[in-house]
Amino acid sequence: MQIPHDAFVLVADGRKMLFLRNEGDAVQPNLQVEAKEIHPNPKDGDQKRDAAGAASSTQSGPGAPAVARNGSMHAQGGGAQFAPSRGTFEETDFHQLEEDRFAAETAEMLRKRALSNEFDKLIIVAPPKTLGELRKHYHKEVSSRLVGELDKDLTGHPVDQIERLLLDA
Repeated sequence: MQIPHDAFVLVADGRKMLFLRNEGDAVQPNLQVEAKEIHPNPKDGDQKRDAAGAASSTQSGPGAPAVARNGSMHAQGGGAQFAPSRGTFEETDFHQLEEDRFAAETAEMLRKRALSNEFDKLIIVAPPKTLGELRKHYHKEVSSRLVGELDKDLTGHPVDQIERLLLDA
């Protein structure tokens, strides 16, 4: 992938972002760090306060399953038949929620910078999950300036390796 002169390159994951600008040309890029941010996001277990919730079946009235004397389930009256509830809810992954929020904030920052004409061309490098979350929040001005995306996690790589990996993509 070519990196146009003065292109803005965002390298991000769910908790880090690195803003680079190409001061070189498309053939020999010279990415310079403009800004970086590391957002604290403790692991999920460190963010939880309570155990998973539990609930009993909320089904009652006509159409709800009833237990016969032999222990089998049957519906009373018409309507859909539902399996009995297992009584638990899926646990919330607070770590993932925070990563998604960080991606939304990053997309908002891109919107503001695009509307301020701080870049004409944009390349985004992020792991697939983060890239998908960013895409949900792209403003039309960001989308119109987007010249490339790479679904890789390069946040831990030095800038010269990011340049090489982008050129090879």
